[in-house]
Amino acid sequence: MQAMPDEVPNPRELGLYFAVGQVGLEMVVPIGLGVLLDHWLHTAPAFIVIGVLLGFVGGLAHLMALLKRLDRSNSRNNKSQQGES
Repeated sequence: MQAMPDEVPNPRELGLYFAVGQVGLEMVVPIGLGVLLDHWLHTAPAFIVIGVLLGFVGGLAHLMALLKRLDRSNSRNNKSQQGES
């Protein structure tokens, strides 16, 4: 049984995985902060709802920007490969 793969991971793929993980954190952290603020200020569920909305909008905006950048990069690579053929 092998614990580590033999090949070195592609840095581009690794960067994509880190970016997707960051999007997940951007969605979860505002909710956690909302829970803490609501607990501290006794205002439940006001800051939780604000955290959910901010996390969703922020994470979705970052995900859309990431997908747009990935699409541009893929179309640029396809054009360069067609030019070489």
